[in-house]
Amino acid sequence: MRHRKTLAIAVTALALVVPDSASAVRGPQINWGTCGPDLQAFQCATVEVPTDYDRPHGPTTTIAVTRLPASDPAHKVGTLFVNFGGPGAAGVASIQQVAQTAYSPELRARFDILGFDPRGVGLSDPATCYPTAAEEAVVLAKLKEFPVTAQQERSYIADAAKMAAHCRTTSPERFKHFSTANVARDLDLLRQAVGDRKLNYLGYSYGTYLAATYAKLFPNKIRAMVMDGTLLPERYVGSKSEDLPFGARLRQGEGGYDSYQQFLLECQKAGDACALNALGDPKVVVEKLLEGLKTKPIGTFDYPAAVGYMFNSFYSSTSYPALAQTLADLVTQPKMRLAKEDYPSIGNAMQPCVETQKTGRPQDYPSYADAADQRAPHFGRYRAWLGIHCEFLGLTDTDAFRGPWRNNVEQPVLVFGTRHDPATPYSTTRPFANLWPDARMVTIEGWGHATSFGASVCADRMLTKYLITLAAPADGSTCQQDRKPFDSLPTAATGHLSGS
Repeated sequence: MRHRKTLAIAVTALALVVPDSASAVRGPQINWGTCGPDLQAFQCATVEVPTDYDRPHGPTTTIAVTRLPASDPAHKVGTLFVNFGGPGAAGVASIQQVAQTAYSPELRARFDILGFDPRGVGLSDPATCYPTAAEEAVVLAKLKEFPVTAQQERSYIADAAKMAAHCRTTSPERFKHFSTANVARDLDLLRQAVGDRKLNYLGYSYGTYLAATYAKLFPNKIRAMVMDGTLLPERYVGSKSEDLPFGARLRQGEGGYDSYQQFLLECQKAGDACALNALGDPKVVVEKLLEGLKTKPIGTFDYPAAVGYMFNSFYSSTSYPALAQTLADLVTQPKMRLAKEDYPSIGNAMQPCVETQKTGRPQDYPSYADAADQRAPHFGRYRAWLGIHCEFLGLTDTDAFRGPWRNNVEQPVLVFGTRHDPATPYSTTRPFANLWPDARMVTIEGWGHATSFGASVCADRMLTKYLITLAAPADGSTCQQDRKPFDSLPTAATGHLSGS
């Protein structure tokens, strides 16, 4: 779940169980066309789906889709639907960026690989919080990753309330139908539209939550599902038994702190390959840097920015050398300036607000953050603020599905978990797998978020074989990653893209 900024999350939603037969909506037709001169290998289209499935013949929402056609259409299995997480990750641009290189030739031969922008996202009638992108950019430029001092906390809560009010007034109808359950219903219509009797699906991070939701609504419409970087549904939606904000429930602070410890450990092992070793004990060096940034920023780079930068770098261990070099440069070149990262739209990050449980006590977030910081220094405080904006949104999707989560899917499904994952901690993998009657859990021994994607040949082979033949590995299988964090990268190495 790739959160570059601490935006929204946590609003109570109502549970509405809709069986797969309840989709009385007829599958739309897709008229595929070109995507433009630079994307000749891909096809693009838009599809209209009901905005509100309680009014199947009422207003519609546009869903943007793209696909890389199977290279061996005579032996095509079907269409592989891919969700990159987020929530709110744009699937169209992601598929066009990676599909030709990220997936094995065998998989690309046998499947059309399809990405879609979920409703409210990207090219699919986006739910926005400001009238123009320029106005939103001004707000994002001022937004800190999280507050530290008491004064910053008060301001952060007040700003969250203002931002939520903008979302509530700019796109209220889109937010009110923004739930994952409606994305799952859209997904089933897209399945019908491409002519597949059953769904073939690959989901990363938040995409595993979408998979769990689809499995409850359409348990008999699944051929194959691969889920990597599991998001435990009951933590995502919340429950009375765990009275915590959204960010604290997800345990991302603990995941980030574990990854931080791994980064320092691997750095020590790496010798000269890790720039921090030239300055002393990496942990001492980084801790001193972080402490200093709390009171004396380096340019615009302050303590929250440093923690957020580190957390996002932990998504792929290929980023470890660059992270170490950047931290070393901050120590040795205190006047250096770092380029500001691009951030996702506020509306995309607001999606969980319409379906997750809120605390109702925004004034208590400083206490939650203090407790989280004790459990997971630096990263606990960062992720504990994740749900503050949702406390003020005041909009819910009454068609959201909020459990129970054990399903009746007959087909074996494939579940990957990476040992040291900052965003979807490994400890959630087995509980997630236990929601399925026949889940084959595979542990990827390594570092990063949703790493079956481009980090392990072993995992890629399992994924490819399962999707093509339905031959799933034994539950409890293990794969190694192809490289250690500070190993030299091959000349033609490509970046690692993962969702939420």
